[in-house]
Amino acid sequence: MSADFDVFIIGGGINGCGIARDAAGRGYSVGLCEMSDLASGTSSGSTKLVHGGLRYLEHYEFRLVQKALSEREVLWANAPHIIWPLRFVLPHHRGLRPAWLLRLGLFMYDYIGGRKKLPATKTVDLKTNVVGKPLKPLFSKGFEYSDCWVNDSRLVVLNAQDAAQRGAIIETRTKCVSAERKDGIWHITTENVQSGEVTVRTADLLINAAGPWVDEVLVGSVRSSNSKNVRLVQGSHIVVPKIFDHDRSYIFQNSDDRIIFAIPYEHKYTLIGTTDQDYVGDASDVAITMEEITYLCAAASEYFEKPVRDEDVVWTYSGVRPLFDDGASMAQEATRDYVLRQDGASGDAPLLNVFGGKITTYRILAEAVLEMIEANLLARGPAWTKQASLPGGDFPFEYFSRLLEKVREKFPFLEREQSERMVRAYGTLIYDLLADASTLSDLGVDFGQGLTEREVAYLMENEWARTAEDVLWRRTKLGIEADDALFTALNDWMSAHV
Repeated sequence: MSADFDVFIIGGGINGCGIARDAAGRGYSVGLCEMSDLASGTSSGSTKLVHGGLRYLEHYEFRLVQKALSEREVLWANAPHIIWPLRFVLPHHRGLRPAWLLRLGLFMYDYIGGRKKLPATKTVDLKTNVVGKPLKPLFSKGFEYSDCWVNDSRLVVLNAQDAAQRGAIIETRTKCVSAERKDGIWHITTENVQSGEVTVRTADLLINAAGPWVDEVLVGSVRSSNSKNVRLVQGSHIVVPKIFDHDRSYIFQNSDDRIIFAIPYEHKYTLIGTTDQDYVGDASDVAITMEEITYLCAAASEYFEKPVRDEDVVWTYSGVRPLFDDGASMAQEATRDYVLRQDGASGDAPLLNVFGGKITTYRILAEAVLEMIEANLLARGPAWTKQASLPGGDFPFEYFSRLLEKVREKFPFLEREQSERMVRAYGTLIYDLLADASTLSDLGVDFGQGLTEREVAYLMENEWARTAEDVLWRRTKLGIEADDALFTALNDWMSAHV
């Protein structure tokens, strides 16, 4: 019996969409279902970093750190509009790790990952350098090193967009109800959660990339007895008004051996996070607790001269990390590396399960999954994603400023902040979005903050956006300053234009 798809993927997070893109680009027929919006779970709840994970060195995760570090410049080159370098300042806290240990860790961090373009670590005099001004006077010495920022939810969407352009079928708001092996292939029943429409499709190989719901899919949809593979860990973040004016970020050590970041965010804010605590319950219901808010404020106030207070918080978000359950005693000690496992007896239609992982390693995770697909279905094409731009990212990273300048020349009616936001989101695809517009009125009604009908229609047609939340929180970050009226107007317009 011939199947509808070579590969069917459950889960529209970064791993599922990354696998779909790689597989479609190698010539496999690919289907993907996501029960909500793309990146609506863990993949939009990160600290927004492409990084090696400096603190993982303390837990001897050298292989993970090396893999992640080697991916920073690869991903930066693939998507220079949504990924760019950040410099992090690590103040030396006399009561915690000694300075020599920090310097040794940063030396390893500089050299085990094949860094070529990112600047190296340097020592910083916090008494004279501008990065020391927001800090308490007791911090006199620090170190500055490189990692990268990423717009996490857009990274997911761009992978899905590229997969679709290469032939993959991407269906959001579509839940996998059941999957069973029959006649040597998978029979997969999905339900559109909005219309209730039920569809049965077939595939030669099934991939479970459901993130925090990976065990739920195994037990509920596949009816497997293999029910305990991931440890759910909650990570929460707070956003406060801008604490400092420079463009560097901070990484702070805490007395409980955790670390937090303080990062410039959306021009007007500072992002502080993350927490690490075990989570029990439905991952869809995760939300920051008052204890976490107090913890993050206190941890930041240990370093900043001006205290960060609970009442300063203007926005929060939380995510549930599906870490592979390696038996670690504490949440922050659980491995952040991924584990891939094939399920089924010899001759059965194969099931590949994805446990754990992190945004930084999604592309090499996808390559590892493709090796397993090839072992089962035979190879269709070579590995290709390492040198391949994501949609809108087909320009050298050094060219971003020039691209922004050219967009402002071609579309002078855009406000300065609006044009920068859109070039950061869409890269060279902004020319497709704006097309022949010559005046602001050509873009239709402005819902507020420079978000127009033209942009929303583009997101609906090309990026699977269906609700105001999809647009304001995951395709853009305009939700921070959006009022209820904007959400209502946008939802009404989108409902009328489905």
